[in-house]
Amino acid sequence: MGGGNGLALRRAACGLELAVSSQCRSLTSRRWRSTDAQESSQKGATASMNPRWLSDVKQRTGKCITFGMKTPQTEQAGQILAEIARDWRELVAGSEGFLTGPSRRGMHRQEVVWGEMDSMGHVNNVIYNRYAESGRIGWAQKLAMLDPANKTAWKELFGPTGDGLILRAITTEFKFPMTWPDRISVYHKLRAEPTSGTDSFILDVLIMSERHQRPAARCIEDIVVYDYRIGKKTPLKPFMIDVFRDTWRLQEDAKRTNSERVVQLLGRVRELEQNSWDRQDAVEDLGRDSK
Repeated sequence: MGGGNGLALRRAACGLELAVSSQCRSLTSRRWRSTDAQESSQKGATASMNPRWLSDVKQRTGKCITFGMKTPQTEQAGQILAEIARDWRELVAGSEGFLTGPSRRGMHRQEVVWGEMDSMGHVNNVIYNRYAESGRIGWAQKLAMLDPANKTAWKELFGPTGDGLILRAITTEFKFPMTWPDRISVYHKLRAEPTSGTDSFILDVLIMSERHQRPAARCIEDIVVYDYRIGKKTPLKPFMIDVFRDTWRLQEDAKRTNSERVVQLLGRVRELEQNSWDRQDAVEDLGRDSK
């Protein structure tokens, strides 16, 4: 937050950042750029669905309950709502291949603070890139924990002493104006399975609003492996490829499993509708016993 002069300075700083050349920068550096033209490549069950599909499912289920159902249908509706409340992150993010478990997620329920909003009353656009940055570091640290035999080598990737991971570019798509109070969870996933000889990789990023239970922003990060000792790009090391391949396999499993769950969930909701208000002889329950 701040006055007009402060806002102008922030915009000028952001504009200056956009003009910076594509010189490689450390994993903790930032290069801010946004566009609404470039779309992330998603192939899960929810890829072509309305971003508010989860809210729609809740509303559809609520309509069935309000209309009136028999006891078996009421129990089924309760089970649907309980599953959504428990597993909504897996249904929304997991169906796209993001790994949402404690051993993989970059950030979980991080609090959005009041000072991150701008004069328009919503979270400043630059802040989303910082969320992605923090999530990326958390994601990479989790990979190191999964590979204790190479823990030291993974840690060296975070500093400019040997081989390091460089953020070459970041693209951000803003989905809706998130406001305080809220919490965010940040997930990263590999866009493609890395192969031997590869010296760069793409990460898709999902910044999830916990309050609205849907994406607040998506990012695409272009990462390069850089050898600081010789000042050149270098291929992924074998230990990195092994962990990335395992990660890719888990991503594909998560996408398949959770996509199937979403399809089944939508089918169960449709069945509720057909057994309550959306049938030819439907009569709304206005207080009578519907057993």
